[in-house]
Amino acid sequence: MNNTTKIISIIIFLSACIMLVSFGRQKAEWKGKIDEENGVIVVKNPKQPMYGEEVFSLKEELSIGEAEEKKEYMFSRAGDIAVDDEEKIYTLDIKECHIKVFSKNGEHLKTIGKEGQGPGEMTSPRSLVITPHQEILVNDSSARKLHFFTLDGEFLRAVSQTKMWGFSSPKMDQKGNIVAGYMITGQEVIYELKKFDSQLKELFTIFSTKVLKYPYLNPFFPRCYWEITKEDNIIWGFPDKYELYVLNPEGKLLKKILKDHTPIKITQEEKDDIINETFGGYDNLSSDAKLLWDKHHNAFRYLSLDEAGRIFVRTYEKGADGKTYYYDVFDSEGKYIAKIPLKARPIVWKMNKLYTIEEDKEGFQMVKRYQVSWKY
Repeated sequence: MNNTTKIISIIIFLSACIMLVSFGRQKAEWKGKIDEENGVIVVKNPKQPMYGEEVFSLKEELSIGEAEEKKEYMFSRAGDIAVDDEEKIYTLDIKECHIKVFSKNGEHLKTIGKEGQGPGEMTSPRSLVITPHQEILVNDSSARKLHFFTLDGEFLRAVSQTKMWGFSSPKMDQKGNIVAGYMITGQEVIYELKKFDSQLKELFTIFSTKVLKYPYLNPFFPRCYWEITKEDNIIWGFPDKYELYVLNPEGKLLKKILKDHTPIKITQEEKDDIINETFGGYDNLSSDAKLLWDKHHNAFRYLSLDEAGRIFVRTYEKGADGKTYYYDVFDSEGKYIAKIPLKARPIVWKMNKLYTIEEDKEGFQMVKRYQVSWKY
């Protein structure tokens, strides 16, 4: 066989491989079912996704907070991240009660806020987001306030949440309305997810449930999770079952996303860990407290949304290392497309990049950015 023939053979072989790969991707078949029930679209997903893990990959681009860094690059307790359209990174340090701002390249630019009770000062910040109006929104749970800053760090205003306890994860839509959860406490503890206007005046209730009744304690009681889409639709789920709901901005149910799954048992080690983390050990529990242990974990634990409308749902299934968790990924229609392992909770998906908070072996926290690739 001469060289020309060899080259032609190689080209034909490579072309065939490309065609086979392309054909394989086109042949990927979703084996679920879509119905309509009383005007609501119901997407019923099987246990198996359309694609394997190979359709998703991450490549680390940036790490802020290495042990040898200067003080302005270190975190006492990084709790949340937001990223603006210039890819500046805003990291909330919930122990230091301030926000460190870094450039796209990881250079420290400024620090916003400080601990205190004055205008723009914080006592126990828990989360931050950049709103559609390009403002920084910080949820200060102990002060029971929402703080608003410009992206340059100028304090704008505070909104009181004094009548609500445990106000959590406020997210704002294009009209300035806010979706958030909170607790109603007493002999019974009731959890509610509501939509409010910009001054936290209630617009409507999305979900309400009784989660605890004294003296009974369920350390693994399910918590609600939610996101707001670009169209201001609300995606939410309460993981006592594997169902996600899509509401329009007025609260009308548009779609249900269901997935068949196998419940995962709670181990004794997990029980011990959560008691130690929450109460500092069994000895610190009240003498009249009665623990209610579920046999299995909830259907899921967390959800997030990327710019393409993909929904990422963290399950309780662990990877071989015992630390990585698997995430179920649904496309914007609600179809189960992939099951991927992630070693850290995804906090921000922006411009095909993922931002997380991770810890090294010594316990130093780092903000990391990864390039995201999809192949389907």
